[in-house]
Amino acid sequence: MKIGDRLPEVLGYDEKGQEIRLSQFAGKKFILYAYPKDNTSGCTAEACSLKEHYAQLQEEGYAVIGVSKDSVASHQRFIEKYELPFPLVADTDTTLLQTLGAWGEKNMYGKKVLGTLRTTILANEDGIVEKIFAPKDIKTKIHAEQLLAYIDENK
Repeated sequence: MKIGDRLPEVLGYDEKGQEIRLSQFAGKKFILYAYPKDNTSGCTAEACSLKEHYAQLQEEGYAVIGVSKDSVASHQRFIEKYELPFPLVADTDTTLLQTLGAWGEKNMYGKKVLGTLRTTILANEDGIVEKIFAPKDIKTKIHAEQLLAYIDENK
């Protein structure tokens, strides 16, 4: 996925097992963020940052959707535990993650493994990618502030 590409129409299934489609969010811009694993320190910090600034993101016209390889049940528990106000896509077969360019080789404790590459994509109301935050760009504890600063700079 690169700037100018369109997000796929079908994003996958959320924590309720319901299909999430791009067209469900007509007129909304998107923050689609890929993260490695529910209930881990960095992923929890990122999700809570987005939760804390969710109202501001909505005021800017954005829908927030998270995606990871975790199961529907794992997403349900994660959302309940942290009272997350946005859906999480359970991409257990990594189809969406691969499409987004958020699945690949990374180092984990000195070993090369395949996994989710923390990535955030901002897209316009038509689902066209306008900005990609790569893993090295994302500061999990203040990620929402990073997004809001970018949004403010590009109004």
